[in-house]
Amino acid sequence: MPAWSPRSSPSLPLSEEQLRGLLKRYDSNGDGRLSKNELKTAFRSLGLRFSSWRAGRALRHADANGDGFISDEEINELVRYATTRWGFYIS
Repeated sequence: MPAWSPRSSPSLPLSEEQLRGLLKRYDSNGDGRLSKNELKTAFRSLGLRFSSWRAGRALRHADANGDGFISDEEINELVRYATTRWGFYIS
């Protein structure tokens, strides 16, 4: 079971700041942006099912400039979207 799990388990909520920091760790190439594949990997590691579909949905929602990546300027919207839609909790 992952250390971070979706809302289904009775656990402590993950703060937006914690989720933001966690997502930034998945910037595998260090370019300061999150691609769909990096988001998919992050969501999968957080215990979400359908991580590719969720990554696409989150990217379409939070990618304000339409470049196909989540930048530092866009990550706050990504975090708000992900916590509102799926919620994350520390198990």
